Amino acid sequence: QVQLVESGGGLVQVGGSLRLSCAASGRTFSSYVMGWFRQAPGKEREFVAAISRGGLRTMYEDAVKGRFTISRDNAKNTVYLQMNSLKPEDTAVYYCAADQKEYGATYSSYDYWGQGTQVTVSS
Repeated sequence: QVQLVESGGGLVQVGGSLRLSCAASGRTFSSYVMGWFRQAPGKEREFVAAISRGGLRTMYEDAVKGRFTISRDNAKNTVYLQMNSLKPEDTAVYYCAADQKEYGATYSSYDYWGQGTQVTVSS
């Protein structure tokens, strides 16, 4: 089992940047595919990005491609989401998640979730 704790959210102006971090407990962090999801008020939780166990493969939701970068440091048990050129529509609670089984964007496949961190982009 793994516990996930996100940090780094906050209030930022349009065009600004934030870096989210997700620290994982346990010794098996490198065995998990890691993902970031987000949920805006009144909307369903949606996929943002995922990274493979070794960090060599990444995937992104179309709306964030070229602006967001997911990375991980297995020595530090941490996954990151660098968010640049932020837009008001990026406002949401951002969650990190861990998947034991497969590399992908499917919400239901992820086994463990953090508590979320709020990102607000003001115009």
